[in-house]
Amino acid sequence: MKATVAGAFGLCLFAIPLSKGVALEAEPVPMTASPALTPVVVFGADQRASVEDFALKRKLDAAALKRRYAGTGIIRCGNAHGSGQLTVADDVVTTAAHVLYDRTGHLRGDSAHCRFEVEADGEKLSVPLEVDGAIAGSTNPYAESAVHDWAVVKLARPLPDATPYPLAEPSREEPIRLVARGSIDWGGGHDMSLQDCHLRDGLENGSEGTREFSFDCSANVGASGSGLLDGEGAALVAVFVGYRSVAPDQALPFSPTHYNFAVTVEGAFRRAVERQAALGATAQMKLPTAGN
Repeated sequence: MKATVAGAFGLCLFAIPLSKGVALEAEPVPMTASPALTPVVVFGADQRASVEDFALKRKLDAAALKRRYAGTGIIRCGNAHGSGQLTVADDVVTTAAHVLYDRTGHLRGDSAHCRFEVEADGEKLSVPLEVDGAIAGSTNPYAESAVHDWAVVKLARPLPDATPYPLAEPSREEPIRLVARGSIDWGGGHDMSLQDCHLRDGLENGSEGTREFSFDCSANVGASGSGLLDGEGAALVAVFVGYRSVAPDQALPFSPTHYNFAVTVEGAFRRAVERQAALGATAQMKLPTAGN
């Protein structure tokens, strides 16, 4: 069951000048325990790490990690930015729908003003997004349940310099790795952060076969659409959408009143990825909003 809390609900995309927080009118659920702090909605110190620090702690090769996660990028669309990642094919990007669609249900920009940016082998690459052909769980994500807040969009050309993520099936309490870019408090809003944590509670099942889960990695505004990978950090299981919290500016324990949440790449979301990948790099086709 989805938890409803008094406080703040946020879709973690950065836009100028609008705030993404929305007040909810509901009774608060009191904190009853004092577990170790897990700052799942973060505006200060947290457990995220740079690629270099993450590699050093685990005795991994930082350059290899950068190559492995080069498919994670920043989406700039209109006056907003979020995140996304190459998925299944080198010209298919998964993200949250609200990265592409604004509060009125309109695209934030056309292909000339919506781009996907990655860094591969030290080079910054930027490719237009074919947003008119996007497949989305909802084209009005601010007005609908978060479980429909997903989108799949083609690139104008492939990015063979970055490796796309395969897909994996998610499960409750599964170890995951959040590979994020775009957080406004991290590396100037463009550097990558890595963190290992867990999927937690199932919150809602979507009619199209997607599921909403809470998770206990730290994240911040601007990282919407970032990928939650499996415990091996190899395959995509979900995309980060937002947070719900009684106090989003504080580092509180993970709880039903303080958590981040994501939508799984299942059902129509997964089929949309497969459909877009099957179109080929040069396809220019306008596709409908997903339902089947």
